[in-house]
Amino acid sequence: MMTLFLMLALTLVSLVLCLRRKKPQFLLIPVLTLLIYFIVQIALVPAPFVETIKFIFSLS
Repeated sequence: MMTLFLMLALTLVSLVLCLRRKKPQFLLIPVLTLLIYFIVQIALVPAPFVETIKFIFSLS
């Protein structure tokens, strides 16, 4: 639950910075944070990394 609030706060701060400074690069911050979060969560699975990725993409 704390992660959700942290992601929401980060998104809001990035959105405010983007609108105030008129630089769309600030919108990459939440996207990259989510990408890093997903990679870390996948790495925490006790199975080997490559097999975990294959399993995730083989789900239908």
